Amino acid sequence: MGLLCQLILLFQVVIIARIVLSWFPLQPGGVMSRINSVLILLTEWLLGPLRRIVPRVGMLDFSPFVAILLVAILARILC
Repeated sequence: MGLLCQLILLFQVVIIARIVLSWFPLQPGGVMSRINSVLILLTEWLLGPLRRIVPRVGMLDFSPFVAILLVAILARILC
């Protein structure tokens, strides 16, 4: 597996980690809060624009799932 494929897989893991951390209350200034900030920094460039396109369904934000799907399609094409 090439480096690009590994980076794509890592990006998918980062999106999933961001999803999981969003389910828990985080203490400001805590370790998990700092990790969450890094995850947001790494993923917001893709999730932000997708949020403007993908409508929310009640309280559910499906943009991370769409992002994972798009990244999986990209991985399928490139890898």
